[in-house]
Amino acid sequence: MTDRLAGAPPDRRVLVTGASGFIGRNALPALRRRGFDVHAVSFSARAESADASWHVADLLDARARSQLMDSVQPTHLLHLAWYAEPGAFWTSPLNVPWLQASLELVRLFAAAGGQRLVGAGTCAEYEWAGNGVCREGETPLAPSTLYGECKRSLGAVTERLYAAPDMPSSAWGRIFFLYGPHEPPQRLVPSVARALIQGHEAPCTDGRQQRDFMHCSDVGEAFAALLDCDVEGAVNIASGAAVSIAEVVSLVGEACGRPELVRLGALPPRPGDPAVLVADTSRLRDEVGFTSERSLPEGIAETVAWWREQISP
Repeated sequence: MTDRLAGAPPDRRVLVTGASGFIGRNALPALRRRGFDVHAVSFSARAESADASWHVADLLDARARSQLMDSVQPTHLLHLAWYAEPGAFWTSPLNVPWLQASLELVRLFAAAGGQRLVGAGTCAEYEWAGNGVCREGETPLAPSTLYGECKRSLGAVTERLYAAPDMPSSAWGRIFFLYGPHEPPQRLVPSVARALIQGHEAPCTDGRQQRDFMHCSDVGEAFAALLDCDVEGAVNIASGAAVSIAEVVSLVGEACGRPELVRLGALPPRPGDPAVLVADTSRLRDEVGFTSERSLPEGIAETVAWWREQISP
């Protein structure tokens, strides 16, 4: 290792897992702007991005994990990778090997002398029966899915492990509801946008449920801010604003210029769907210092424009 110049800042080398995913691709430029030396992990192919040095590795393979950590020797770790097949991830048995692999990655990072880890959690860790605002350290953790339980377990073990002396600091970002470019097409916003752009009807529920939506670019920025501070423990990654599903799909309809094709009430409500699911974002705003300036109408318009480009011949 070369000697450092006197007074020079220490290297800040971050390893980003899930870097080619919905959130990861947005975190890379945000981390670069904050002065990190960014190293990104891709499962099968190098992504085309100048914001990072790319590494190909299967994180479910023990040898690959070890080699990756030895090669990069990160000071920071942003762990976003997980099984995320739309619809299937809630109950898939693949959540278990991802929990196991993630726990080992957490251990390897500490053993390699890492300084700070931020992991991606989920609002599915919270008890949803309360139908209200989710607050870190106050709202009970009672996951109703295997996905939520595995995420809760990873966050809890990491926090306890890293509480020991001489261990890295850690934070756990609980993500709520996302939208934006590159979102899987089966999800709410892209499914409605794609249908309307192509002139088809978009059947929806009555849309009375209220949710907390945040643009994927803002989520990436929020995770970069969380990594680049000393806040520890769980932090909600969300807008903090409750908006009805009906309002969201209506905004999509307006941005597409086909509001008449949105069919609210054409589908029955899903059993067990909570009426309200929104985050308290006091920690994100006051301690991390991050607040999104992008309005929901602006974000929806940007997203619809992106999908229009993908669909146009």
